[in-house]
Amino acid sequence: MSRPARGWFVFVVAAALAIGGYYGWKTYRDPGLPAGIVSGNGRVEAVEIDVSTKTAGRIREILADEGDFVTAGQVLAHMDTDQLEANFRQAQASLRRAMVGIDTAKALVRQRAAEREAAEATVGQRSAELDAAERKFARTEQLVKSNTASLQTFDDDRASAEAARATVGAAKASLAASEASIAAANAQIIDAEAAVDAAKAEIASIEADIKDSTLVSPRDGRVQYRVAQPGEVLSAGGRVLNLVDLSEVYMTFFLSTVDAGRVAIGSDVRLVLDAIPQYVVPAKATFVADVAQFTPKTVETEEERQKLMFRIKAQISRDLLRKYIEQVKTGLPGMAYVKIDPTAEWPANLTETLAQ
Repeated sequence: MSRPARGWFVFVVAAALAIGGYYGWKTYRDPGLPAGIVSGNGRVEAVEIDVSTKTAGRIREILADEGDFVTAGQVLAHMDTDQLEANFRQAQASLRRAMVGIDTAKALVRQRAAEREAAEATVGQRSAELDAAERKFARTEQLVKSNTASLQTFDDDRASAEAARATVGAAKASLAASEASIAAANAQIIDAEAAVDAAKAEIASIEADIKDSTLVSPRDGRVQYRVAQPGEVLSAGGRVLNLVDLSEVYMTFFLSTVDAGRVAIGSDVRLVLDAIPQYVVPAKATFVADVAQFTPKTVETEEERQKLMFRIKAQISRDLLRKYIEQVKTGLPGMAYVKIDPTAEWPANLTETLAQ
C-alpha cells in the first residue's frame, strides 16, 4: 500500500473509532439525576466522646480496648486513689475534731452562764449591803447632830457605806464580764459548727473525686482510641479513651447556594458509601447551615473551591443503626443524594434501601 493510501486508511479507522466511542458513551453513560434531586460528597461521622479524668492522677488500669463495644455506665478505667483516700481520712479526723469543738464550746457557754448567775447574785447581795450601810449611815448622821453618837461612829458608818457602794460597782462589772464571756462562747459554738460544715463539705468533695476516679461510659458506643496507658500520670481533664456514639451517625456534605436553599429539614436523603456501593442507606436531612462557607479541601478543582457552599447534615435512623451496629464505621467517604423537590421520584439505583 502506498504512503498516501496508508494515511487515508489510518484516518478512516481513527474516525470510525471516534464515532463509535461517542455513540457508545452516549448510549451507556450515566443518565444523571432526575430533576428535584441533587448530590454532594461527604464522609460518615459520629458524635465523639472523650472519657477524661476529673482530677490529676495516675491511671491504675484500663478495662476497654480499641474496637470494644461499651454500654452506658460500664466501667472503663480506674485511677489511683491512694492520695484521695489519705485526704479522706484526714478530712474525717478534722470533722471529729470540729464536732468535739462544738461540745467544748457549748460546755464553755454553760460555764459562763453559771458565772453570770453567780455574778447576778453577788450584785444583789452587794446592793442589799449597800442599802443597809446607807441606812445606818443616815441614822448615825442624825444622831451626831443631836450629840447622841460619836464622830468616830459617824466616820465608820460613812466608810462602810462607801465600801458597800464600791463592792456593788465591782459586782456589776463582774456581771458585765460574764455576759461578754457568754457572747464569746456562743461565737465559739458558731465557729465550731462552721468548721463541722466545712469538714463535711471537704469529705463530700473527696468522696466525689474518689467516685469520679472510676471512669464509666456516659452512653453506648465503641472505643475508638486508647489515648493513654496504665501507669501514666494525667493532668486534670486528661483524656484516657475516645468513644464513638454509634446512635448518632450522620454524613456531612455540601451543596451550592441554589440547591441548599431548597433543602428542607426532614428531607429524604440516600447515602451511598464508596466501600459498599451496592447498599443504599436511608437518612433524613437534620441540619442546614445558615451561613455559607467554602467547600472543604477535599474538593479538587479550583472552580469548586471558589464556590460558596452550605453544609448539610443527614442523620441515619437509630433503629437502622441498632440493626447494623456491628457494621457501622465512621470516616467512610461516599455520596449523599437529597430531594429538593418532595414530588421527585428516586431513580432505580436509589430506590432499594436497607430495611430498618
